[in-house]
Amino acid sequence: MSEVSASHADRRELTAAQRNAVAELLRVSPVADELGRRFARAGHELHLVGGSVRDALLGRLGEDLDFCTDAHPDETIRILKGWAESIWETGREFGTIGAQRDRLQLEITTFRAEAYDQVSRHPVVEYGTNLIDDLKRRDFTINAMAVSLPEHRFTDPYGGLDDLAAKVIRTPGTPRESFGDDPLRMLRAARFAAQLRFQVHPDAHAAMTQMAADLDRISAERVRDEFTKLLCGADPVTGLRLLVDTGLADRFLPELTGLKLTIDEHAQHKDVYEHTLTVVSNAVSMEEDGCDFILRMAALMHDVGKPATKAVGPDGRVSFHHHEVVGARLTKARMKALRYPKDITAQVVKLVALHLRFYGYGRGEWTDSAVRRYVADAGDLLPRLHKLTRSDCTTRNRRKAAALAADYDALEERIARIASEEDLARVRPDLDGNAIMELLGVPPGPLVGKAWQYLKELRLERGPLDRDEAEAELLRWAREQGVRD
Repeated sequence: MSEVSASHADRRELTAAQRNAVAELLRVSPVADELGRRFARAGHELHLVGGSVRDALLGRLGEDLDFCTDAHPDETIRILKGWAESIWETGREFGTIGAQRDRLQLEITTFRAEAYDQVSRHPVVEYGTNLIDDLKRRDFTINAMAVSLPEHRFTDPYGGLDDLAAKVIRTPGTPRESFGDDPLRMLRAARFAAQLRFQVHPDAHAAMTQMAADLDRISAERVRDEFTKLLCGADPVTGLRLLVDTGLADRFLPELTGLKLTIDEHAQHKDVYEHTLTVVSNAVSMEEDGCDFILRMAALMHDVGKPATKAVGPDGRVSFHHHEVVGARLTKARMKALRYPKDITAQVVKLVALHLRFYGYGRGEWTDSAVRRYVADAGDLLPRLHKLTRSDCTTRNRRKAAALAADYDALEERIARIASEEDLARVRPDLDGNAIMELLGVPPGPLVGKAWQYLKELRLERGPLDRDEAEAELLRWAREQGVRD
């Protein structure tokens, strides 16, 4: 690992620059110093800690600041009153008091000497007495640094600055001890690798592999939240590879590992697992405004139905017929197990189910009706479906890649042309429910819904109808259904 072996002189030089950056940040942001002085006047310590120090050193500090103190929650509230614009106590059971000042969100936590319930792995909070012990309980060295306020004294007992400079994720104590305290830290290591583009230290990597089964003791909700952050990282592929290589994926996302042994239908050198990681990377490159979790998750899951549908024909070619249907079902089950909201799950599942619809367009078989159905079925997900379909083209055959891109360009142009003539974003029947009831002389009920659906299908097939045509078609349908003579 070249980063780990970076010269000590280089790291010292980088450390000095980073320390100056932290001091400058605190100088131009008076809120932290003001708060530090208030705690000092009350006879208490206050330290900027954890991710706030790490992000400050990386030049990416946001508006959320984390502090630790020797003051207990009641005393913290007393110090904050009259200074903070608002105070909340939702984290009080963990010793955390929240506050807002000048658009900054502050979390102030009493020193902890945390132990973990060895069955549930939930933290059992015990207040600590000093900063060093508080830092020792933290997950990684890069999160175990502090800046004392208001004097700006830097504390780094576990080499976090060196690890930050070397881009290494390492635990303050032994990895087995740290991960034994809270197995979710193994998933957090992969998440930070994805977010920061750092490497996990070999000792931590080995412990993650040996202790992967311990992740089973963590609730689905906590796993879900960490995995979501990983997938939304700057480099999710690095995090996903770590999950598979260490066996962590087997504990909560076995479909990903299952792709490794499935060769794609084109018998390329890459298996479906490698193809999937490339699709995820492609999808990330197509985002326009930050992480689109729905798109990334659909890219990750789009081919999970292939292992179950793999077949080898007489000519030796591999096929995966209807893998999008199976994949949609597996995606729904997996996201339900991870407790994702139903609306998020439904959107990802729909994209997985639709991701193959485009293939075949280039053969010239699509009518305007097929284009309307493509748009109507995708609905609000059409922009994401465009991106997913383009991301799914990973062939190294330049001629084939160019042909697929040209075909999809043509489809998007065709959609735009038809949309300029029709309201494709809202394909509805040419008669609404009230008109249907009036023309057929029926009350509200299932028959109206069936008539509405018939007219919608007709609209998709033939495009917009004028009023007389729509009424004539409805009356013809009603006679066929025995509703009218």
